[in-house]
Amino acid sequence: MAKILVVDDEKLIVKGIRFSLEQDGMEVDCAYDGEEAVELAKQTEYDVVLLDVMLPKLDGFEVCQAIREFSEMPIIMLTAKGGDMDKILGLEYGADDYITKPFNILEVKARIKAIMRRSAKRSKKSGQAENRMVKAGDLTLDREGRRVLIGEREINLTAKEFDLLELLVCNPNKVYSRESLLTFVWGNKASESGDVRTVDVHVRRLREKIEPNPSDPRYVHTKWGVGYYFRV
Repeated sequence: MAKILVVDDEKLIVKGIRFSLEQDGMEVDCAYDGEEAVELAKQTEYDVVLLDVMLPKLDGFEVCQAIREFSEMPIIMLTAKGGDMDKILGLEYGADDYITKPFNILEVKARIKAIMRRSAKRSKKSGQAENRMVKAGDLTLDREGRRVLIGEREINLTAKEFDLLELLVCNPNKVYSRESLLTFVWGNKASESGDVRTVDVHVRRLREKIEPNPSDPRYVHTKWGVGYYFRV
């Protein structure tokens, strides 16, 4: 459920906006002056803030500036002034969009939904980028490009060496037995055609490639009698 903060000192306008947004399944909080708006924004990360320019205590530009000190939540400013200077000032303070009064509530909802779509796309791209690149100390693992770097130096790994390292890096401090690694990486059951010694050989080769000192590993560690795990 989308969370919207509506900030305006005209209570009839706030009531109308709130009713309409709630009809669309949104959760709406209301503030009637600038100070109250800033306090609510500190307490809740809203999906969109509808912010009037003309407010008691703190005006809309001051509220926008204050929110930008601790959050990037999207802000749409509501203004009775349609001049370019007001718009420029608002953008300098960090507003994302403008709606000039008097407005149609359908336009307000369309702008809110457009901003929420853009925010969702940015979050998705950011999340994908974070999931794609995994950093652990000097080691960087590019899951999509299947590349491994130690500092600026690229390490050439075989497909199975990469699969083994990827599993360990993405599950730090989790100890995997040789049997479970054989299952996850090679798809074999140790009791069938798999040989757990294959895991030992690949771990040794992997250490030779990524460890500064393979006999005293920094990344891939052994839990004696149990298995292997990744630690920075």
